[in-house]
Amino acid sequence: MASKVSTCLWFDGTGEEAAKLYVSLVPGSEIVGIFRPGPESPPLIVDFTLGGVPYQALNGGPQFHHSEAASIVVHTDDQAETDRLWNTLIAGGGSESMCGWLRDRFGLSWQIVPRALLKALTGPDKAGAARAMDAMMKMNKIDIAVIESAYKG
Repeated sequence: MASKVSTCLWFDGTGEEAAKLYVSLVPGSEIVGIFRPGPESPPLIVDFTLGGVPYQALNGGPQFHHSEAASIVVHTDDQAETDRLWNTLIAGGGSESMCGWLRDRFGLSWQIVPRALLKALTGPDKAGAARAMDAMMKMNKIDIAVIESAYKG
């Protein structure tokens, strides 16, 4: 990897599977390297990028688990992209949470954040931003039409 800094994500044997899923979701993503301790060994380290941001999946074992204290944030451009990412990440054992947060089947937390939500929350109309915030607090997956309607009042 060319970057001096990357985020290492700990997995219990599923790092390569997770990296393959993740790079399939975000344009400009790829697996850039796999280290196997032996020719027939499963991968210990999988280096990959998500939208150009470097990550490393480490198959370190069952000692540590992901928590909501760290998450990957993806800013989406429309409802179709929001729905595609959300549905793919919760498929196969993931779970929904509140306000655009979810956990994928590997236990990693994600925030799927439409740019329209950020625009509403930071817009010049403070009452509209408050209504958009109130609407978001009642959602799991963010519904852009509801957010925009709340902002406009």
